[in-house]
This record gives sequence, structure tokens and C-alpha cells, in this order.
Amino acid sequence: MHALSVKALSGFNVTRWEKLQGRESCSCVEFELGKRRRVGWVCKDLTRTSGIVACVGGGGGGGVGGGGESLSSKSGTGGSSPSSFFSRSQTYALLKQQMEVAAKSEDYKEAARIRDSLKSFEEEEPILQLRRLMKEAIAEERFEDATKYRDELKEIAPHSLLKCSSDATTLGVRVQIRSVYIEGRSQPSKGQYFYAYRVRITNNSDRPVQLLRRHWIITDANGKTENVWGIGVIGEQPVILPKTGFEYSSACPLSTPSGRMEGDFEMKHIDRVGSQTFNVAIAPFSLTTLGDDSESF
Repeated sequence: MHALSVKALSGFNVTRWEKLQGRESCSCVEFELGKRRRVGWVCKDLTRTSGIVACVGGGGGGGVGGGGESLSSKSGTGGSSPSSFFSRSQTYALLKQQMEVAAKSEDYKEAARIRDSLKSFEEEEPILQLRRLMKEAIAEERFEDATKYRDELKEIAPHSLLKCSSDATTLGVRVQIRSVYIEGRSQPSKGQYFYAYRVRITNNSDRPVQLLRRHWIITDANGKTENVWGIGVIGEQPVILPKTGFEYSSACPLSTPSGRMEGDFEMKHIDRVGSQTFNVAIAPFSLTTLGDDSESF
């Protein structure tokens, strides 16, 4: 049995989440379990006993398939439910923001401490572990294990199965997307998460096309969906000649630490009068504070 000592982290903002599983309020704390230091949330719950949630480890061990200690809410739901993933992601985003603040204020000792907490979090976070295990299983052709890890990911964090990039081709027009979380524009304590994304459109067909309209379907971690329509992109309706491309960057704010985007571009061929418009698919991609190993294009 380990002794558990808890102290509040003065550098973290305390927030209220009235809609998160009935919890009345949450505070970010630092605590020790034996010789291991962790960071997490202490929540006052309207329906359950208070407990430690969204924990960040301070040492090795634990995790998926491991034998180390694990801490979760005392409600008995464990640490790998969609709701606990939501709170873990929020803690992760807060840690990244606090490290950036410490670095900018030249408090390098504090920045290094938070960096170590982030590293421990990344090593013990179930979502990241399951991604690694699934990738290893596929590489080693252990497809039954890969299926098991995929199903676990689908259960606890459906958005995590998507990459932060997508690639789709319609009638020779290729659309590639890459998203990234922007810590400096986000305020996790206020439920504000900011994502930038880069779009590359390549016309691999033999006919010139013009992008007329855009349509985005944006879904947050709570399943709330918003449809956004607009004329062109970034104030332009670009003409893309054969074997050439067009790139632009834009951004999407979310109220949750993860989500997804997909949609289509309405285009038309401009080499013939009266050509009908057609929709070019934008394949789904993830918006997440955790990121992934997707390569930039």
C-alpha cells in the first residue's frame, strides 16, 4: 500500500466542468504514489466519491499490458473510458500550454519539470500505447492482436483511429490534408482548442478545374456536428491547371480536445462551356492534442 500525498499546482488554472459526467468542479494537482510523482485532476463529483482522474505518470511501468500501478476515478469506471480520455486529453493540453508559458518566461527549471511530466504522460497514455502496439502488431503480421488493439481504441477513443492527415482523389483531383494542434492559440482551462490545417490540392487530370465552393463537416469529441459552407477558399476561387497544384492553410477552433473534419470541394472543368460541377472528396482526418506520426507533405 503506497502513501498518497497531494498538493495543488499553483501554476495551473482551476476550472469548472458542469457538463463533464456530472462533476461539479476539478482542480489540477501534483501528488506522489510511493516514489513516483504524478499530475492529475481532483474532482468533486455530484454523484460519486471524489478521486484522482487523468493521471500523468512520473516513472516507468504501468499502461497497456503492463504490471505497474494505475490510478483512475474511484467511481470504478477505470481509466480507459471515452470520458476519461476526454479529461486526460484536457490535462495533456494544459501541460503543453504551461510548458510553453514557463519557457517564454524563462523559467527553464519549471519548463523542464513539465517536459518530464509530458514525456511520462506520453509513455503511459493508453491511447498512445495502443497505437504503438497496433503498429507493432501490423509490422510483425500479428493481425489478431492488431484487431484487438484497434477495437480497444474504437471503444475508448473513436477519433484516435483517424490520422491527423488524409488523402483522397476524385476524378484526378487529389486533396491532401495535415492538421496540427496550436498550443499558443488554445486555452484548455476555458475549453478552447485551436487547430491549424494545411491543404494541398493537386490536379492530376488532363483538364483545368476551378474550385468554386467548400463544405466542411466538423465533429467534436461529444459527437456534436457542424456543417460549414463557403465560397472558394481563403477568399479565392483558384483555377488549377493540369499537373499543377494549389496549397493553403486555415484553422478550426474546437471546444473539446479532439474531433474530426471531412467534407468536399465543389469544382468544375473550365475548358468546356456548360460543364457541370462535381464534388471532390476531403477524406476524414483527426483534430487531436495528442497528435500522431503522420508525415507532413
